[in-house]
Amino acid sequence: SVTVDARGLMARVRDRIRAVAPHDSAERYAGLGVDVRRGHARIASPWCVEVDGEAITTRAIVIAAGTAPTVPEIPGLEEVGYLTSETIWDLPEPPRRLLILGGGPIGCELAQAFAQLGAEVTQVQAPSRLLMREDDEVSDHVRERLAAIGVRVLTNQKAVAAETVGGEKRMRLEHGAERVEVPFDAVLVAVGRTPRTRGYGLEELGIPLAAAETVETDAYLQTLYPGIYACGDVAGPYQFTHTAAHQAWYAAVNALFGQFRRARADYAVIPAVTFTDPEVARVGLNEREARDKRIACEVTRYDLHEFDRAIVDGETSGWVKVLTPPGRDRILGATIVGAHAGEMLTEFTLAMRHGIGLKKILGTIHAYPTYAEANKQAAGAWRKAHAPERVLGWLGRYHTWRRG
Repeated sequence: SVTVDARGLMARVRDRIRAVAPHDSAERYAGLGVDVRRGHARIASPWCVEVDGEAITTRAIVIAAGTAPTVPEIPGLEEVGYLTSETIWDLPEPPRRLLILGGGPIGCELAQAFAQLGAEVTQVQAPSRLLMREDDEVSDHVRERLAAIGVRVLTNQKAVAAETVGGEKRMRLEHGAERVEVPFDAVLVAVGRTPRTRGYGLEELGIPLAAAETVETDAYLQTLYPGIYACGDVAGPYQFTHTAAHQAWYAAVNALFGQFRRARADYAVIPAVTFTDPEVARVGLNEREARDKRIACEVTRYDLHEFDRAIVDGETSGWVKVLTPPGRDRILGATIVGAHAGEMLTEFTLAMRHGIGLKKILGTIHAYPTYAEANKQAAGAWRKAHAPERVLGWLGRYHTWRRG
């Protein structure tokens, strides 16, 4: 049997957060020559930012305000108190009963993490399944894995009220005429994140917002004003750290050199990873998107239960799935479910970005036994399905003749 030091593990998470924090600290950027000011900023004009009343003039401004956790308007929620992904690790130890609102990546990751730490976890999702952006089989697989460790997953349920009855916190859920009450000790709100667009001058300048409440920009990340740019989560359309860094380069370069030449932000190949166990990693199209967009494609699948490294490690849950145009090896998208899926996905991301097809992946030597070799196995499965039957028939007859 194994005993988990949950209190010690929570402390370890906080310690790792502190260890990573200097990578994005004010001190680091000051050391790189950046004039860092701490305070509340307001864009006073297209050429001036006020920081706590001090005016700083500039040729260009980049808005990188990020997002904040979305908190739904549920009666009683403020009174019972709630946690978000930004505050839950401040707890000294896991709560005995944790209620999680939301079935996206953050909700699934934290549901699994706290269940493994011994909490009784109930996860509530308003839509009919978890991880709505993924294929149905991915959603089903993650749900099965959560259920296997005791997570109670309630889909098609909407949280409508929170209250404290006899000293016990409860959340009332509704689905049509059906009502359910879930008792809890702590509730984690993980229903999404809202762009930070209020309180620093956008309204006064009339800078419009897009339908997703992000700052509206053009292909060059430029807002309504030629000298004001936006990047990262506040600009959308993705809420990934790596996409924010990608956009930041374009925003900075266009702000500095746009009068000579501008570069369009490139979103052609965007990888995404959900850090559940097993991980879910995807780049490009999945089957659901291809079907919705009516894009003709072939699906090649390689199951990890046939894969040597996964068998040795006892990590056979998952698969590699690749979408290609009919009869061609060009990669339209890849979904990997399995241990180290995020690392494995990089090969497909590189291949899509630079026009490398499955034939070249198959022709590349992969070290044995590594997880990345599963990508080659998937490429081999595609090649087998597209074997030149006529040529193989001729070769078969030729070798039969040679054998006499």
